Amino acid sequence: MRLLAPLVLGALALVAAPASATLPIGAKAPNFATRGAVAGKVVKVNLAAELRRGPVVLFFFPAAFTGGCNAQANAFSQASADFRAAGATVIGMSADDVPTLQRFSTEKCAGKFAVASAGPALIQKYDVALGQPVKGRAVSNRTSYVIDRSGKIAFAHSDLNPAEHVSTTLAAVRRLAGR
Repeated sequence: MRLLAPLVLGALALVAAPASATLPIGAKAPNFATRGAVAGKVVKVNLAAELRRGPVVLFFFPAAFTGGCNAQANAFSQASADFRAAGATVIGMSADDVPTLQRFSTEKCAGKFAVASAGPALIQKYDVALGQPVKGRAVSNRTSYVIDRSGKIAFAHSDLNPAEHVSTTLAAVRRLAGR
């Protein structure tokens, strides 16, 4: 039992400690084209195309239909008008398959923004892998990036707690817009 206690405490510390995004501010955001969903409809999601319209808030989440991810998606949906007013597009990303994201986009995102499927290569490019694969798939950390129109990382927030992702990214988008 004495040997087990330090292991349990160490594991709890890792879970409680926020992880940090490793794509540095000013780095070029990796471009991607993938499929996802908005309001249950399958859509193509292309970062370069979205950046032509303005900055992009790209938020990675571990798995659809889990407590923290549901809360985060709901918070982004409630703030979607604020992001649009600041000129930004919001895109959620996870390793979930498109059929799962179709349901998630309707039930948890209220059809307010695209949620897209991120494969292992994209998760690696954004350096958001969350440890070991789960059920044979790469799972992402909860990391939010603000990408400016030029395609560079303007802000990053990485924390498994979903509480501050919306407020910090919205503030970063407003700073970009000079508001």
